[in-house]
Amino acid sequence: MNPYILATLLFGLGLGTTITFASSHWLLAWMGLEMNTLAIIPLMAQHHHPRAVEATTKYFLTQATGAAMILFASTTNAWLTGQWDIQQMSHPLPITLVTLALALKVGLAPLHSWLPEVLQGLDLTTGLFLSTWQKLAPFALLIQIQPTNSTLLIMLGLVSTLVGGWGGLNQTQLRKILAYSSIAHLGWMVLVLQFSPSLTLLTLFTYLIMTFSTFLVFKLNNSTNINALATSWAKAPALTSLTPLVLLSLGGLPPLTGFMPKWLILQELTKQDLASTATIAALTALLSLYFYLRLTYAMTLTMSPNNTTGTTPWRLPSTQTTLPLTISTTATLLLLPLTPAAVALLTL
Repeated sequence: MNPYILATLLFGLGLGTTITFASSHWLLAWMGLEMNTLAIIPLMAQHHHPRAVEATTKYFLTQATGAAMILFASTTNAWLTGQWDIQQMSHPLPITLVTLALALKVGLAPLHSWLPEVLQGLDLTTGLFLSTWQKLAPFALLIQIQPTNSTLLIMLGLVSTLVGGWGGLNQTQLRKILAYSSIAHLGWMVLVLQFSPSLTLLTLFTYLIMTFSTFLVFKLNNSTNINALATSWAKAPALTSLTPLVLLSLGGLPPLTGFMPKWLILQELTKQDLASTATIAALTALLSLYFYLRLTYAMTLTMSPNNTTGTTPWRLPSTQTTLPLTISTTATLLLLPLTPAAVALLTL
């Protein structure tokens, strides 16, 4: 892609998210979301492959539906209450509609079925953008509207953690596994959204770091399915020994960074007398942990086939810059001791 076009699209992507962050009026927020969608579509379709074009079309239709629902909900709110302000949503009907529309935009279950299919059709770089940057603007809106329908949020959260764990169990494609991992993490964020929005932000921040690290590992190894992971020991032995820890951090095992948000969310849910919800959420985390362990096993304890197809990938040296990977991997593994500082920030 022409660097000038790429720069323009990335600028549009950043500007769309920033406009949504800065807006207090529904029309401006909607415009930011639309700019965001329109900027990423050429990036998704840049490889003229039928699979990429199909993924782009699915993404466009889903996001257009979500945007139309947001516009409809905000108009309904203005009609019922006379308010266009994002933080002045008081009627239950538009609040429920906009919550469902934003759930569709980020890929929360049961409105998730587009996400694994779309992510599977993209290359790892665009997939990284879709899994991280594209979640920011809808979550900023969700946190601002402070949804009052607690049953809806808890159901969305629990179904997402369950579907995210269950859906990834029988997958062999890494991008689909990461999509289901994303759905499960989003479920954890939504579970605690109404009780502690700052904890949702902390969870989103740690999810972004861990997902960034995982995508970069797969990109460096040029792996798109589980079998291709077995060649990584010959390509980058040091990275192969660290990647299982990154994956287990995504699964939420102590003493890694991923344990911090899960621990704090379970604590918050218990404080709110939702012990049964916390128990179900903790059990669904085991499902996710299983497929992270599968990836760990495939990467460290299996040998790649000793044929031309198996040995060619790791004989070619990688030319990618490794500084972002180094920083994100370090953050993914070592931020748990900062939990007291995070808790102090949450209580400000």
